[in-house]
Amino acid sequence: MFIKVKKLNDNAKLPERATELSAGADIYACIDNDIKLNPGERKLIDTGFALAIPAGYGGFVFPRSGLSSKHGVSLSNCVGVIDSDYRGELKVPMINHGNEPYVIQNGERIAQLVIMPIDNSRFVLCDELDDTQRGEGGFGSTGNM
Repeated sequence: MFIKVKKLNDNAKLPERATELSAGADIYACIDNDIKLNPGERKLIDTGFALAIPAGYGGFVFPRSGLSSKHGVSLSNCVGVIDSDYRGELKVPMINHGNEPYVIQNGERIAQLVIMPIDNSRFVLCDELDDTQRGEGGFGSTGNM
């Protein structure tokens, strides 16, 4: 499958897989100046591109494991969801959970993009739901079964 990508900035780098079998494609910062993220601070980082995800698929933006484990920097929304009908610039909301400032540089890998099939189920109102073993048990309830 091919995903159409439109550069919105001449300096933008297209998403790129590190290896042939990588699930995620690296997303790069496309910024004019370094961006300093102080501890606890959040900023929206430009990528300089837009994409056309085919109908029946969604784009999911995940943190990069090295950036989060080494520096405490990750996505402020945990996982970003890109709908197939969105055509604007992909921007990455980042937060510094670490104790030291972190500087994001132009061309730095800041997140990863995974394209996955999605189900367009419809929701229907009902009065009753089927019984299950779990029932209404919530947080941590399956460890007590």
